[in-house]
Amino acid sequence: MSKLSSPRHWPSWIGLGVVRLIAKLPYRALIALGRALGTLTARLPGSRRQVARRNLDLCFPELPAAERARLLRRNLADLGCMFVEFAFAWFGSDRAIARTPCAIEGLEHLERCRAQGRGVLLVGAHFSHLELCARLVSQRIRIAGMYRVMDDPVFEHAVLRARLHYADAMFAKDELRASVKYLKRGGTLWYAPDQDMRGKDTVFAPFFGVSASTLTATHHLARLSGAAVIPFFHKREPRGGYTIRLEAPLENFPSDDIVADTARVNACIERMVREAPEQYLWVHKRFKTRPDGAKPVY
Repeated sequence: MSKLSSPRHWPSWIGLGVVRLIAKLPYRALIALGRALGTLTARLPGSRRQVARRNLDLCFPELPAAERARLLRRNLADLGCMFVEFAFAWFGSDRAIARTPCAIEGLEHLERCRAQGRGVLLVGAHFSHLELCARLVSQRIRIAGMYRVMDDPVFEHAVLRARLHYADAMFAKDELRASVKYLKRGGTLWYAPDQDMRGKDTVFAPFFGVSASTLTATHHLARLSGAAVIPFFHKREPRGGYTIRLEAPLENFPSDDIVADTARVNACIERMVREAPEQYLWVHKRFKTRPDGAKPVY
């Protein structure tokens, strides 16, 4: 902690203070601020706008160009809500979180697996409100999460501490052995395998009809731990509040075919994204890694 008090980290501490102040806003004011920020975000030029546009062109070729343009604007505007929702998820009070409108469907699937003594791997996706919905569901069930270590040490220290306030445990994405042990003990672990992570154990599998480099960790975690794999979907409702859905466990998963299993996971995520496409993180370069001989898409 003493190293983090260095003057070179002071800008990060100031930024963290702003994030904490935002998290103290009432939920309705918080979402209003997010939408206001989103209005500005949607108008700003930049490389991420081009990435999102390219992703939408690749994934929704059946939509008219004008409709894809409207989807792009809504998606970029959603980034404002993402910012304030992350702040609220990390630093909102337990009382404020408990008062946030939230409907959870499908808990019986999880309880059935737990009654059998099985661990559960909740497979989700990078929607803008993923962190907040993880905290909301943690009010009902104890869950752990897998995460990417932040580049900024101040935010990494503060956010990890905040997450451990409501999460059962947190595992860095390369802590496979610890994650397997947790699942073998009957734990419930949230994981989102829908980003292009170079240098990891990946295969190419279809995502919206496009070959995408996809993490195989879902297959490996299920195979090594015996955990059930449950699709985990969440969306923000138009008037605020959230719907969270836990689906029935994937049958005959994992199989002996790692590519087929990875394709099944991508198909689940694609289906969930189609339910709320404007809330998905299209600014990520999902198709950055290409098969040998294929042309870059960005």
